[in-house]
Order: sequence, then structure tokens, then C-alpha cells
Amino acid sequence: MIDEGRILVVQRDGGALAGLWAVPGGRQRHGETMEEAVRREVLEETGLVVDVGDPVWIGDILDPADPPAYHYTVVDFAAFVVGGELEAGDDAADARWVAFTAVRDLPLTPSMIEMLTDLGY
Repeated sequence: MIDEGRILVVQRDGGALAGLWAVPGGRQRHGETMEEAVRREVLEETGLVVDVGDPVWIGDILDPADPPAYHYTVVDFAAFVVGGELEAGDDAADARWVAFTAVRDLPLTPSMIEMLTDLGY
């Protein structure tokens, strides 16, 4: 989510990417639409209620091993806050709005760096 020159990011609390920052997100549940998954993940990780817009970036997270042990396709959507209060939750250690001019100062996930680069930030 982008708001007045800022982007909403969360600090991962567990797993291989613990401590790194990225936009809110996670796995889509069986039977859940992409838009439902976005709304659920943002609410769980940030406490914010959002309306979901169009996709803004699509990328891959691919295990570098040969053969790869995992391969995820990531779809990032535009989203617009319509309620809630910003508070880290679920698997997020922290959640905050960060100016685009400062976001690269954070330790970012590889896919977050790729997304920012592809979007011109």
C-alpha cells in the first residue's frame, strides 16, 4: 500500500526471512480468492482493513538449489486503507509506514528489492 509517498511494510517475525522487511503478504488458502487473501493477510499482519485494487507487481521466489525445493509466484496488489489501526500482528514483528526515500535503508527481502526496482523506486 502506498499513501502520500510512503509504503506499508512489515518486519518478518519467523522463518528464513525473520528480521527482514517487505509488504504484508502470505500464502493463499485453498478456496480463497487472491483478493480475499490480500484482505486477510493485511488485517492479520497490520490490523488494517483494506479494499483491494489491481495487481501492481508479479514475481517469483525460487529456491536456488538444483533442483529447486520450492517455487512461489508472488502477486502484489494495490490496496487502500478503509479501517482499522496500524499494529503489528500475526507473524509480523513490526508494521509501519515508511517513506519511499527511506525504505531501502531497511533490511529488505530479496523479492521486496526486486519489486521496488521494477516499480522504479
